[in-house]
Amino acid sequence: MSSVMRKTTNSPVVRRLTAAAVALGSCLALAGPAESAGAAPADPVPTVFFGDSYTANFGIAPVSNQDSERGWCFQATENYPAVATRRLADKNITLDVQSDVSCGGALIHHFWERQELPFGAGELPPQQDALKQDTQLTVGSMGGNTLGFNRVLKQCSDELRNPSLLPGDPVDGDEPAAKCGEFFEAGEGKQWLDGQFERVGGELEELLDRIGYFAPDAKRVLVGYPRLVPEDTTKCLTAAPGQTQLPFADFPQDALPVLDQIQKRLNDVMKKAAADAEGGVDFVDLYAVTGGNTACDGDDRGIGGLLEDSQLELLGTKVPWYAHPNAKGRDIQAKQVADKIEETLNR
Repeated sequence: MSSVMRKTTNSPVVRRLTAAAVALGSCLALAGPAESAGAAPADPVPTVFFGDSYTANFGIAPVSNQDSERGWCFQATENYPAVATRRLADKNITLDVQSDVSCGGALIHHFWERQELPFGAGELPPQQDALKQDTQLTVGSMGGNTLGFNRVLKQCSDELRNPSLLPGDPVDGDEPAAKCGEFFEAGEGKQWLDGQFERVGGELEELLDRIGYFAPDAKRVLVGYPRLVPEDTTKCLTAAPGQTQLPFADFPQDALPVLDQIQKRLNDVMKKAAADAEGGVDFVDLYAVTGGNTACDGDDRGIGGLLEDSQLELLGTKVPWYAHPNAKGRDIQAKQVADKIEETLNR
């Protein structure tokens, strides 16, 4: 984490307070009445969901909060937090969802700083404001936007460099999209990526510390991102059934493995942040279980292609998926998250 970020968030203080809160919680747990191991919680579990467009499930309609500025978060009414909550209810595990503050475009630092919405639609308070002293479970994911994943996509695609709803600029617009694979594997492109990954790791540490401070009794679940590119990238040379565009549009073929390596590295950084966090954080490794549901897996795809029409419309025009989970992918997210929550609460 940069020195600027550490001064802004006072991370060492947060970590010390977090450690004290965890220790206090442990003492209270020892003093309280014993519960049988493996039993589902009898009472509703106060829960907060947080995150970016992969938690909000951008691209799936209808959208929640359409009459307020939060409508610009493109948070699906049936996003994976909602579906996972129902799956758990079927197992007699009730989540009392205090808030779902997931929002498209959120960077990690929007967990503790205000988020400016697109098109001058206003600002949202920091996502951590949703945490309460009685919150017992927090679930969500952030990291892709802080990494600059949209900028990586635009570096590799002339189509995406055209004006669109996809925010951000290519990392280096002077470098041709056709050479983006080698751009990210050496020189300035690699240096940029290394710096971005360092930032993601540091800010995820800050986020998890803050949850531990503001919701000291909460169990924390960090959710990774589903896999976008299959191991066999020749699958990406065929359009999905009913589509005319290739799943990754005009991406150069030799850049697809590089894109996958970048995503795998992001997954590893998130997994490490969860493993290193004081007090314990559970991680949902979506990348590991979605290799057969990538954007290039035809009818089995859980990811909408870059320029494939999503369920959203703006001004009468369909909005592309921009490589976000479709309904099948959302259901995979929901199952994996519900299973991890059940395991976490029953521990």
